[in-house]
Amino acid sequence: MSLHQSPRGSRPALPPLIEEAPVALTCDGSTLAVMMATPSDLEDFALGFALTEGILTTSADLRELEILRHAEGFEARMWLTPGASRLVLGRQRALVGPVGCGLCGIDSLAKVARDLPTLSPGPRFDPDELAAAPDLLRDHQPRHDRTRACHAAGFLLPGHGIVMAREDVGRHNALDKLAGALHRAALDPAQGAVVISSRVSTEMVQKTVALGCTALVAASAATDYAVRIASSARLTLIARGIDRRPTCLCGPERLG
Repeated sequence: MSLHQSPRGSRPALPPLIEEAPVALTCDGSTLAVMMATPSDLEDFALGFALTEGILTTSADLRELEILRHAEGFEARMWLTPGASRLVLGRQRALVGPVGCGLCGIDSLAKVARDLPTLSPGPRFDPDELAAAPDLLRDHQPRHDRTRACHAAGFLLPGHGIVMAREDVGRHNALDKLAGALHRAALDPAQGAVVISSRVSTEMVQKTVALGCTALVAASAATDYAVRIASSARLTLIARGIDRRPTCLCGPERLG
């Protein structure tokens, strides 16, 4: 394979590039985080981030949300109910979070191990449907098809396939966008499975459990720590290893 080069004297043509910009997430005038993200579906992103990070326990705690564009990037400005506002101080992030490291900014090692609920039994899933889910997700990734530089998270409703999906340059951001979109559409996360285009890291499990989904299906492999957390929360976790075969790593009781 040779490196593509433009003809001598011509201006090089750039391939389609994924959008990426700083997005500040603020609550009641205080900055929670500044994330590098694809600046689309930012209402979903802000609400989903607040829910999966434990800042909000319900979308009803969000009084107002507006998206502002600044010269430097974007701001998702949230105003919370008084009770929810007090929770913001309980889980603080650094002001800048790169897309590749979801735990950057946690201010102590103790906060890595979040208090997660034990999931309810939830629905039963067809193993073949879950195994095929990452391939179904590919039909909902137009930005990836255009740029080859984008992750996706989708929601699989048993018997209906992928009914909702969101994309972002960051895998954590894509999952947060999906979480917000589900709540805004009044879809119950506990009735389906999260499907992701990436590996299964610790925070992808934490966010899925916080969302209340009982199953997580990934297009790639999982880390050992993520599997331990998933097992403790009784999450059904399916990932693809080096042989690309889907494997149930924990929670097989929901299959069949």
